[in-house]
Amino acid sequence: MSRLMGSWIRMAGSARSAAVVAVVALALGLATPVASARPTDPNWAPPRTVYIPETGQTIDRLFLDLWREWGGIYAWGNPITPEITEDDGHIVQYYEYARFEYWPEGDAAGNYVTLGTIGAALRPYLVPRVAAKTTAKGGRLGDAARGAVIEARAWATVDPDEAGANEPTYRFIAETGHGVWGGFRAFWEATGEAAYIGNPLTEEYVVGDTSYQVFERGKLAWRPGTDVWMEPIGTLLAERYRLDRSPVAQGDIPAYSEELFVPPLAVPEPSLAPPPPPGAAKSIVVSLGEQALWAYEGTTIVRSTYVSTGKDKFKTPPGTFFVNSKLPVQDMAGVIGGESYDVPKVPDVMYFTDRGHALHGTYWHENFGEPMSHGCINLPLDVSKWLYDWAPTGTPVVIVP
Repeated sequence: MSRLMGSWIRMAGSARSAAVVAVVALALGLATPVASARPTDPNWAPPRTVYIPETGQTIDRLFLDLWREWGGIYAWGNPITPEITEDDGHIVQYYEYARFEYWPEGDAAGNYVTLGTIGAALRPYLVPRVAAKTTAKGGRLGDAARGAVIEARAWATVDPDEAGANEPTYRFIAETGHGVWGGFRAFWEATGEAAYIGNPLTEEYVVGDTSYQVFERGKLAWRPGTDVWMEPIGTLLAERYRLDRSPVAQGDIPAYSEELFVPPLAVPEPSLAPPPPPGAAKSIVVSLGEQALWAYEGTTIVRSTYVSTGKDKFKTPPGTFFVNSKLPVQDMAGVIGGESYDVPKVPDVMYFTDRGHALHGTYWHENFGEPMSHGCINLPLDVSKWLYDWAPTGTPVVIVP
């Protein structure tokens, strides 16, 4: 059993294993997302059903929410069946590594959507009896039968006082009467213990050159020279139950992409745009009150965005100015009003005063629509690149209260 001890260290080299650990950690709240006050389109709504081209199946509503929030393909794989209504009224859908279940009546904890404990379905019920008959008759078990017997024995609960006596990393889990250790324990703990694949239902067992362990919602495997991986038990059970996995027609359902769930930015209301200066071929108009910018060609608005201007102590000056110099990138540092700042590699810098006020790209926040700066006009990166290329030196910059 000692050969599993180093597997967790090597696991960092596995793209899928590392991704599973990372996304499950995020789902468990081990990382804090950066808040954003960037205005978004109030009329937008994300799709409630998406199509998965790789398997020709769809994910709908509550299952979609669960799938996305807990790591998507990296944690569960893709759906491999349509939704199936069972005799008890539960609706299930099989994924490569899981089964999602909808219980109309709710479970004991009041959850309507839950993860199926499909690890229990792997329990071999008949193997010990068959093996006993074979050996009683003086027969010898083949490799497959010997492996089945080894697996069956691993399901027997263990004495907590004797379990792991010779293995210092062994951890006994009283809820299921089994323990985890080595690389399997490291994977299990790093992914939230029972929160992800559940508690162990077997001891670790070795068949051939591969070690396995079954959990309530998953099965882990490892062999020398490889990393810990998850067996696709959703696929295994779908094959065992001979479930229909035929692709369905996509129709007008959008193909899955996380971009579908990114709210589009709200565009500042054109009717609120101050007029451009008369006779200017191109001009930039900024409203401090609206925290918005409009780019004009003549009298036609060609681009608009929310921005962040100076905070109360560092207000951006109103007036009519002109772009007097441009720098594709600049390190900005200094002290203003007793506050120091040091921001490297600020992109798309366009100065419009001789006191250091500039329009520039902003990568350190997304709170556009709120005053955030020391007097400059902070722009979203896509807008700053466009504006830098579009506006030549000498372009009027009109700032109104």
